[in-house]
Amino acid sequence: MNLVDQWLIAFDNSLRTVAAKAHATRPSPAVNLTEGDMSETEKREIESLMRVNHVGEVCAQALYQGQALTARNPEARAALEAAAHEETDHLAWCEDRLNELGGRKSLLNPVWYAGSFALGAAAGVLGDKWNLGFLAETERQVEAHLDEHLKQLPEQDAKSRAIVRQMKEDEAHHAETAIHYGAAELPPPVKFAMRGMSKVMKRIAHHI
Repeated sequence: MNLVDQWLIAFDNSLRTVAAKAHATRPSPAVNLTEGDMSETEKREIESLMRVNHVGEVCAQALYQGQALTARNPEARAALEAAAHEETDHLAWCEDRLNELGGRKSLLNPVWYAGSFALGAAAGVLGDKWNLGFLAETERQVEAHLDEHLKQLPEQDAKSRAIVRQMKEDEAHHAETAIHYGAAELPPPVKFAMRGMSKVMKRIAHHI
């Protein structure tokens, strides 16, 4: 596939992620669970948490598309594309849960996507070992973030908890895959900067 085709596919994926409804290839972990008895205040907080998770998946799609576009090793590119495919499931699950709660997606999703795509493409330019290292560290931080949400979500909200738990398992698998293909360990300042940017994104997406 030539570079023009790759860019066209990347552009199409960006439109699908930001403007279209995502479609999962796996059933949602919440599909057979009943809605818990929760107050309106609890539902609004859950909605905010799931909006943050949805933004995280928008960013993941963009990161992986950017990284795959600039990856040199075919195996590394295939690993990134496979991870992006599973993240589409997460995107759809979070969107469905937001709809069930009467919530909305972040109004800044196009901004989140553009910034994350640029970061992913830049990581790919540095070489595959750093590209995969960026993927592995991203997934570690997302896994920790999802673990925090599991502690924050009410016990009676079985639906959201099931979705977040499956997402957490998938993220851990993605990190392991990146390490298997030769991911480099990122320098501490880079990890710190990534955590800082993530915190800013989560605070904004919680409300907007």
